Amino acid sequence: MRDISALFTLIPAAAVALTGCDDSMTGSLPQSAVEVQLTLPDNVEADDVRDGRFSFLNINTGATDTFLQGETIFLLPGLYDVSYSADVTLPNGVTSQLKALRQSVTLGEGENRIILSPYLNITGDDFIISEIFFTGTLQGSGNQYNGDDYIKIYNNTDHVLYADGLTLFESKFTTTQKLDYTPSIMGEAMTVDALYTIPGSGKEHPVNPGEYLLIADTGIDHRVINPNSFDLSHADWEWYDVSTQPSQLDIDSPTVENLDKWYCYTQSIFVLHNQGLKAYGLARIPIDSQTYIKDYYYTYDYTLVTQAGSFPMNQSAYRLPNEWIVDVVNCSARSTYQWNVSAPALDMGWTWCSQIEHDKERYFKAVRRKMIAISPEGYPILQDTNNSSEDFNACVTPSEIELQGTATDVNGTPCTVITYDGITPVE
Repeated sequence: MRDISALFTLIPAAAVALTGCDDSMTGSLPQSAVEVQLTLPDNVEADDVRDGRFSFLNINTGATDTFLQGETIFLLPGLYDVSYSADVTLPNGVTSQLKALRQSVTLGEGENRIILSPYLNITGDDFIISEIFFTGTLQGSGNQYNGDDYIKIYNNTDHVLYADGLTLFESKFTTTQKLDYTPSIMGEAMTVDALYTIPGSGKEHPVNPGEYLLIADTGIDHRVINPNSFDLSHADWEWYDVSTQPSQLDIDSPTVENLDKWYCYTQSIFVLHNQGLKAYGLARIPIDSQTYIKDYYYTYDYTLVTQAGSFPMNQSAYRLPNEWIVDVVNCSARSTYQWNVSAPALDMGWTWCSQIEHDKERYFKAVRRKMIAISPEGYPILQDTNNSSEDFNACVTPSEIELQGTATDVNGTPCTVITYDGITPVE
């Protein structure tokens, strides 16, 4: 690659990387010459941006090519996810990062121009999701067991946070099916199909730095039904559903308080997507549930393409404004991932437990946020860059299985190791 950084200029309205190619670089393979145009946020000056880097992930091959800002960019034609990151010093002296992402960009032979709009990646001052256990366990017979899925949230700050009013939500759209939803609202809001909120008047549920909250599907000792499972009767909250289906009734734990159910798409019982093909997040909704249900309905159109033909579709769900969202984790299957169902400013990446959809090896596995340090007070500091690909350890042993020493597989093999994040052992 030929350094032409002198030809790369940054201005608030547009930052352009000029590229070209010659015969010595292209060889006999077709080449895509790429020009990247960056539109900076209004409060970012070009001179304050440094160490810019572009990454091009070839969706078909899985290979990633990385270029420093100012380098000539040549790639093979194909379909790419394009990301950008750079350090920036803000007018108040705070150091942050610029990030941008465009998915499914087609690069053809010859010259190509890509426009990116970086956003400031500023870590929030609220709870984060530290773990999602969506895969479930297996009974000794090999049958799938339901009800022991859970999510852990964590106070990663240096001060007390209050859990009152914190909403857990699931995305409506899946990360393995990219459709052209019209109107597109992803830049302003997420489309959701389940919302459950921690009750409280504001300061009833203090959580100290380094403390977790365990949100369970069903807060019972699941070992009574499935010896390969574990005990969730000590959970902080559970989501409970009054089912209209007599064959699918929920269990209301006598030891675990229920979340306030704002909305859920199902008329029976809600469980996390056990292949992990959705996004999960936390939000602070500044209005009451009745107002939200009345005013935040979203109706959209799309075309469903099948072997039998193309069919126009019309559906509705609820929208959750991005400014209310405090954390999002996109999950998928490695071989069938297509896109993130949240804006890049909320999550630049994704994590997984399944290599393929319906992966039989996914059970007894979770995604857990990486630990980067131990605080002076002795609690873990977890990584939070708003990029789930980088922030999470994928397909690891769930923390509750580690802490309880319960089964790690269908044969009931007990867990004998306790870690901070599925990788780093607790000494």
